[in-house]
Amino acid sequence: MKDLIEDFERTVEGAAARLRAMGEGESGRRPAAGGWSAKETVGHLIDSAANNHQRFVRAQAREDLVFDGYEQDGWVAAQHYADAPWRRLVELWRLYNLHLAHVVARVPGEELTRPRHPHSLHRIAFRPVDEREPATLEYLIRDYVEHLKHHLKQIEAADAEQ
Repeated sequence: MKDLIEDFERTVEGAAARLRAMGEGESGRRPAAGGWSAKETVGHLIDSAANNHQRFVRAQAREDLVFDGYEQDGWVAAQHYADAPWRRLVELWRLYNLHLAHVVARVPGEELTRPRHPHSLHRIAFRPVDEREPATLEYLIRDYVEHLKHHLKQIEAADAEQ
């Protein structure tokens, strides 16, 4: 897990530096009709951090990994990320994820690797787990980081096209 946490922290700090370099105007541009702007994508990543923060903490005190999902487009729209100051969004995202790295680094090993069933990772994970198979908290955490990296690549690709 140490390797994941170090990679997670490097990813967050490196991405934050690149994101800060984007201007307010650039961050608000939509790459395609119906797609999210960089502001909205970072807002989505903040929402993902908030939801997964609860999952990572709650999972340590329960036998299953059954968690509610959330309506991502609705959350992004309801919070008006498109109207928020870019630098503030980036800093909130950065600090929230550094806190998640802190939390994850302190999860006992047996909690990370204990197979859990039932789970809802067939519905909520970026890379779903078959609902008939057990899942682990470690898988959920690794999946969260992979999801985060996926969206950061989307932002970078859209920025490179402009």
